[in-house]
Amino acid sequence: MGSFERVYSALVVSAFPGFNASLPSLFPASRFETIRLVGSLSAAKRAWSERTFDLVAINSPLPDGIGTRFAADVCDSPGAVALMLARPEDCASVWETTAASGVFVLQKPASGPAFANALEWAERARERLRRVEARATSAETKLEEFRLVNRAKRLLVERQGLDEETAHRTIIKTAMDRCVSKGIVAKEIIDKLG
Repeated sequence: MGSFERVYSALVVSAFPGFNASLPSLFPASRFETIRLVGSLSAAKRAWSERTFDLVAINSPLPDGIGTRFAADVCDSPGAVALMLARPEDCASVWETTAASGVFVLQKPASGPAFANALEWAERARERLRRVEARATSAETKLEEFRLVNRAKRLLVERQGLDEETAHRTIIKTAMDRCVSKGIVAKEIIDKLG
């Protein structure tokens, strides 16, 4: 599986007994800790509302629809990847409908190796999403710290008569002396002076 060893959760939406019976071989326990099987889109939506999954595999058609809208919704939510198995006659329209959302589409019947490759693509896409989420969280944290420091500087200028440069140096020096982040020092100043 490459340089990383992750374990994923999967929601499998399928009403095909033969496919459902092969789940243990298709989704190996070494890579999938949670596999939830449901037989309809309505059950899939309920399961999705209870928790999110790393991967959603939809074996279409289902008793209550093809599943393209649900697959697109899954991909539009943060951190999830959708894989659809479609009949040959539906494959082109499924791909056309879901391509913009990033849904992986695999034509049925798919061989074991083809399905394994599709799962590996989905896993790699999930890892890429993890990295994007981590960068976004980091950027949000930095932006929040920036806002706190600016607010604390403003309070030091207004309440203690410091100029802006001295207020900024005071926050940085205090953070360095105490081995804490500027955000922590700024929050303490805001709590004290605000």
